[in-house]
Amino acid sequence: MTQAVVFETFGGPDVLEIAEVPDPRPGAGEVVVEVVAAGISPVETAVRTGDHADRWPVEFPSGQGREFAGVVTEIGPGATRFRRGDEVIGYIARGAQATFVAVPESQLIRKPASISWEVAACLYVAGTTALGAVEGLNVGAGDVVVVTAAAGGIGCLAAQLAKARGATVIGTTAEARFDFVRQFGIIPVSYGPDLADRVRLVTDRPVTAFLDFLGGQAGEAAELDVPPSRVFTTTDWAAVEDHGAVKLYAGDTIALGRIAQLIADRQVRLPIADVFPLSEVAEAYRQLGNRDSAGKIVIGMHLVEYKGQKVKPARHKQQDLTIGVPTPHEKVAVEEMVPPVIGDGRARRLRTGPIPQVVTERTPPAA
Repeated sequence: MTQAVVFETFGGPDVLEIAEVPDPRPGAGEVVVEVVAAGISPVETAVRTGDHADRWPVEFPSGQGREFAGVVTEIGPGATRFRRGDEVIGYIARGAQATFVAVPESQLIRKPASISWEVAACLYVAGTTALGAVEGLNVGAGDVVVVTAAAGGIGCLAAQLAKARGATVIGTTAEARFDFVRQFGIIPVSYGPDLADRVRLVTDRPVTAFLDFLGGQAGEAAELDVPPSRVFTTTDWAAVEDHGAVKLYAGDTIALGRIAQLIADRQVRLPIADVFPLSEVAEAYRQLGNRDSAGKIVIGMHLVEYKGQKVKPARHKQQDLTIGVPTPHEKVAVEEMVPPVIGDGRARRLRTGPIPQVVTERTPPAA
């Protein structure tokens, strides 16, 4: 049987359950993928809570999640692009947070070997949305771009892509995350009312684009004289309906392949904040709702446990190792332990000894 996240009524994280459902069977042109990791996003929260149910309809019981990375286990009739054992990144309409999923092969790409499972699982929503935002605005060297929730997955990717095109990027985040966002070349400003005033304190140039990944900031964009056609949002339908902002959507496999290659080439980085086991999916969404994580939150199906483990998978902020900029949390002596990661279940050894090959490896920071 397959384990899957389901909910049978609108509500907060408490409505989420882990159910056993029949194993998926591949239809024509489909394959079955054993999911190694799945991403989570604020859009899924909006869907589950029933916000704008007319725009995001739900049929109960409903699965949850769009993006995943995993290994092909079955091939359906007419599917020819992949073989059993291929490592892939993909997306489905809903229900990616499960141990196995059936997916059209047209919604999959091969996972580059240099991309960890944690990062691969988050590339569809965060990666293609960020790419579509920056390219949709045709950001260039003369632009000043404000990015809200700049420490989040979509925000930090969009900021890096805009910086790569020569733009000046100002990002909102909690003050504790200022050093974190600075590593991406973002000028940090704090959350809260009167954002326009704080933006004017860090630049005397006009703001030409506004990427609102937090929501509710269309009024601040208007105060900065940003045209509505250059205000993009992911979840704020009120900004679209009342202020004329542009709604962002995730892209396709072409965009997914492009952002995956940029990650593989280390042109941009996607920090991972936390990895939660499937059984703690509700807690993962609570943390997402608190917006206190720097980077993406991931659901891992194969978390490595080892004797003497001191840090649980859902509690270690991995950017201490993958990015090198610590954020406030209980410190651990990384020289004494290797934090839990998505893997194949084999024991990890201390850093003082040889580290065996496992399914996922840490990607070192870009030079």
